[in-house]
Amino acid sequence: MSYIDNIRTFVRVYELGSMSAAARDQRISAAVASSRISQLEDYLSVRLFHRTTRQLNPTEQGNIFYEGACKILAAIDEAEAGVNSITQSPRGLLHIAAPLGVGRRLIAPLIPEFKKEYPLIDLRLRLSDRKLDLTAEGLDVAFFLGMPEDSSLRIKKIADCKRMLCAAPAYLTDRGTPTSPTELTDGTHDCLNLRYPGAPEFQWALKTANGTQRFAVKGPFESDDGDVLTDWALGGLGITLKPVFEIAGHLASGALVPVLSETPPVPIQMAQLYTHRRHQDPKTRLFIEWMTPRVQSELKEKLAHAET
Repeated sequence: MSYIDNIRTFVRVYELGSMSAAARDQRISAAVASSRISQLEDYLSVRLFHRTTRQLNPTEQGNIFYEGACKILAAIDEAEAGVNSITQSPRGLLHIAAPLGVGRRLIAPLIPEFKKEYPLIDLRLRLSDRKLDLTAEGLDVAFFLGMPEDSSLRIKKIADCKRMLCAAPAYLTDRGTPTSPTELTDGTHDCLNLRYPGAPEFQWALKTANGTQRFAVKGPFESDDGDVLTDWALGGLGITLKPVFEIAGHLASGALVPVLSETPPVPIQMAQLYTHRRHQDPKTRLFIEWMTPRVQSELKEKLAHAET
């Protein structure tokens, strides 16, 4: 399998543009990744990458080999998937990603149950509120809130998630309760915003008497971690827009209260994303179909808890 391992490492180095990034992705050392590329170059008698101290770029031969290598790995994955399908015993490794709030509250608690039912499947769960590239980061399935920009991805919708503007009672006592969305844009109130690399300007889509309108909200605080925004809101630092399932307990206890209920945020879609090739793998299909009804059930339970 060493030659195949070398090819897999080459593909990840090519896609990530970094020996160290590919090594982290494959859970090997940078020295092992470099050795695999060198072995492959020796076997092929060509240079696959131009290397400098700061850059690593594929050669013309590297570009050609990458196209063929992807076909080789796809054929191997398809063959393994066929064996798994026949034996009715899906096995192997799944790389899963999810936003922090979704992963912590909905996905991570379900992973042990999935593993118990399918002990031959190992899972790697990555949590991040930043945008992810499924292909570049080697992901099989990514949970997602919103609509993906990449139209080539397949989508398995889970639910439309109710969202809410909320704040701590202490904040409203200090700053007053907003009566119009314009108070979120003119500096009357502080908004707590989710920011990640490449994020667009902050605009909250609210349902008004004149239809959906977008408001360019303002505030002194932002973070790339949605749970930090919740903590800030609990601390009385401002108003935040959150999926109800993330703050159900705080709503039930009164630690957070809804604001501007007459102009609520537009619900956001929760879905599982995957590439067409990944979905051909029985263990990926199994995970997607297994997770969907269970996450739907968890969402309903948390919404009911928030409304009690």
